[in-house]
Amino acid sequence: MTLSDASHDVDAAFTREGLRGHAHENTFGGAVSFLRRRYTKDLTGVDLAVTGVPFDQAVTNRPGTRLGPRAIREASALQAVDAPYGWDVDPMVDIAMADFGDLAFDYARPGDFPATLEAHIAGILGAGAAVLTLGGDHSISHPILRAHAAKHGPLALLQFDAHSDTWPDDDLGRVDHGTMFGKAVREGLILPDRSVQVGIRTSNADTMGITILDAPEVHRTGPEAICARVREVVGDHPVYLSFDIDCLDPAFAPGTGTPVWGGLSSAQAAAILRGLAGINVVGMDVVEVSPPFDPAGITAIAGAHVAMELACLWATRHLA
Repeated sequence: MTLSDASHDVDAAFTREGLRGHAHENTFGGAVSFLRRRYTKDLTGVDLAVTGVPFDQAVTNRPGTRLGPRAIREASALQAVDAPYGWDVDPMVDIAMADFGDLAFDYARPGDFPATLEAHIAGILGAGAAVLTLGGDHSISHPILRAHAAKHGPLALLQFDAHSDTWPDDDLGRVDHGTMFGKAVREGLILPDRSVQVGIRTSNADTMGITILDAPEVHRTGPEAICARVREVVGDHPVYLSFDIDCLDPAFAPGTGTPVWGGLSSAQAAAILRGLAGINVVGMDVVEVSPPFDPAGITAIAGAHVAMELACLWATRHLA
């Protein structure tokens, strides 16, 4: 089907009969499901479910990431209706992918939020689908990790970020987007000796045993060397991949709460993600896209591309 012969009342987000295939529709109209996938709460036969978590009440600086999932979905409609460039897989055709919609929660009860999110993700995993989460601030990764660790056991963490997010915080009642991975280590959700942080460029003396490949190292050694080191550390262990959009330099992703100069370019990030094809990714998120600080939708576009790359990365392993 092409645009010229499409029915005027077709909107693939609602009318798609199957879970695979491209959507030849106007990019400027229709529902903003991720990559024009079908919106559904029925996960029967779904391989990969995309869900949004519009939460930003744990930020230390600029809010706005609650609007990130919607912006990423809208930007995803701009991507070409073809197989993604640079990959041997096409997640729009080769796997059954659906948009599960956003998490609903009571914004006036932030203390209840982590358990609500953990149950949301656990429900998707329990239905047999893997999860690609669109954030939201980075604190959401903590309850998501809990749900994944309950299914897969302690995980390797592959984190793309300007910040380590392991600053001291022993209060499990606090919800903070700068301390959750330290808590995850102490809870046994992630294995430090199997984990890697890429793109770091802020100081935190306690690495907690996690391998850090900082932004200067990425610039100095290049994506190929970074991929080799990541593979060496994570091996074939189940990996949770978390991509904070501030891993990218503000020139490529200005719309984020805590931008730091000297970060990765979009080309470097793409090369690294594509160079990691085959690692055992079991869960993924893209976080910290903040549309209020995003001129011309630049950051949302980057977030949508990252999310597509993550879907490809998961599909590569799933189809192996």
